[in-house]
Amino acid sequence: MIVKFNDYEPKDIIRFIRQATELTQREFGKSIGKSERAIQNYESGRRTYNSDLIKLICKVHNIEIIIKKK
Repeated sequence: MIVKFNDYEPKDIIRFIRQATELTQREFGKSIGKSERAIQNYESGRRTYNSDLIKLICKVHNIEIIIKKK
């Protein structure tokens, strides 16, 4: 599957990845050492995250992200 994250808001990226892993917010949070509330806040846009969190998610869930220049 190829997804162009440039087409998404930052808050939607966490939700997209979580749903692709078929985990609840609680399960997903636990897998990366975050609370269910933190995941809710990321997905709603009330809390921001950095690239380190995305790297951790990719490592834990064996996801590969390829960055292409236009």
